[in-house]
Amino acid sequence: MHTDATLVVDFLNTVDIEHGEDVLDNPELWRRWAEEHELSPGEGDDARAARDGLRAAVGDPRLPGASLEVPLVFSLDDGGPSLRGTDATSTILAAATRLAIRGDWVRLKICPADDCLWAFYDESRNRSRTWCSMRVCGNREKARTWRARATGVHN
Repeated sequence: MHTDATLVVDFLNTVDIEHGEDVLDNPELWRRWAEEHELSPGEGDDARAARDGLRAAVGDPRLPGASLEVPLVFSLDDGGPSLRGTDATSTILAAATRLAIRGDWVRLKICPADDCLWAFYDESRNRSRTWCSMRVCGNREKARTWRARATGVHN
């Protein structure tokens, strides 16, 4: 079972900048991704628009902001109201909407390393995490900064 945060982050990371791979470039890979997340794949073009829009909204510097409207399903039963989608894209957007309603949207971030840009969910108490991985991207940036200071090069 995926949480809203893991589903949205997994979807944002269907593009891998470092390795130049994009699940949405291959209909079979997209179908497999959706099925692994127990979703119906729906249209790949809708998925790309949703992913790019969501990535831009959480800070991917390569992408312009965009507007997107996708129908979602509201239901009410004995357990209360729920918001859901009918396919992978609308289900992911429903999860993103629930994150926003709960105030957790701000925890979705994009790693600022130009060669990474990996999406992650900041679980730190004060929401101050910057890097997808301090051991990898954070250390690379610290090493670059140290080398620049040591050689007298300033950005």
